[in-house]
Amino acid sequence: MPRNRNTFSSLTAWRRRVVARALQSGWRRIQQAGAVTAEHPGRLRFRGIGEGTRLAFPQGTVFGEPWIEIGACCIIAEQVTLTAGMLPDLDLGADTVLTLGDGVVLGRGSHVIADAPITIGSDTYCGPYVYITSTNHSYDDPDVPVGRQWPRSAPVVIGPGCWLGTGAVILPGARLGRNVVVAAGAVVRGEVPDHAVVAGAPAKVVRSYDPERGWQPPLRTPAPQPIPDGITPEQLAALAGLDAEELETLERLEQLGKPGKPGMLDGPAERARARAGEQGKLSEPTA
Repeated sequence: MPRNRNTFSSLTAWRRRVVARALQSGWRRIQQAGAVTAEHPGRLRFRGIGEGTRLAFPQGTVFGEPWIEIGACCIIAEQVTLTAGMLPDLDLGADTVLTLGDGVVLGRGSHVIADAPITIGSDTYCGPYVYITSTNHSYDDPDVPVGRQWPRSAPVVIGPGCWLGTGAVILPGARLGRNVVVAAGAVVRGEVPDHAVVAGAPAKVVRSYDPERGWQPPLRTPAPQPIPDGITPEQLAALAGLDAEELETLERLEQLGKPGKPGMLDGPAERARARAGEQGKLSEPTA
C-alpha cells in the first residue's frame, strides 16, 4: 500500500511538472505573439510608432491611438495604460495628444492618461506603477459628488532624460525639466527645474545641481565608473573572475601608466594577466 501511494505521488508530481512546463512555454509564445511593434501593430493603429519599440503583452487599456505617437526604441511593459481623450472614439482634432520620445521606458502597470496634451521627452525612464495624468477631479461644489463634477485639465511636459521612481504621480500642469529625478511615491505638480531631485507629497526639491558647486547637498556615494569604450563582454567576464587582490594590483599598474620592470608582475597580478591572456579576454580588441 505505501508503494502504491508513493507511485501515485510520483505520477502526480510528474504530471504537474509537465503541465507547468507546457503552460509556461505556451504563455511565452502568447506574449511574443501579442507584443505590439511597428511591424506587428495588431489592432492598435497609433499615429506613429518608431522602429525598435515594443509594447509587451498583455497591454493595459489603450484607446485614442490615432492621437498617440511613440518614438523609436521605447519599452512599454505589461499592463501599461495609454489613453488619449476622456473616452474612446472621440474626435480630438488634428494635433497629437500623447507623445513619447525616443527611448522612453514605462514600467509595468504604469498609466499615462492624456485628456490634455502630455509630452514625455526622450530617454525618460519610469519605474513600475507610475501615474501621469493631465486631468484631475475637481471638488468645487460641496453638494455634488466629486466624481460627478467636471474635471480640470492642464498639459503635462516631462523633459528628456528623467527618472520617475516606482509609484510616482505626475499631476496636471506639471512641467519637469531635463534629467529630473522623481523619488518613489512622490506627487508632483507645478514646475521642476533641470537637474533636480524631488521627493514627497507634495513633491519638493531635495537636491539640485549647480554648475560651479556641483550637487547640493553633495551626493553621499561616489559616481559609478562607466565601462570604457572598446571593452568587450568577454573582457568584462574575465575581470569578474578576478579576486579583490588581483584587481587592486591591476589598478595600481594602470595608475603608473607604463609597463613594469622585470619581476614587477610576480604574484597576484601575474596570475591575473596570465589567466586573462589564456582566455584572450584582456587583450586589446582587434579591428
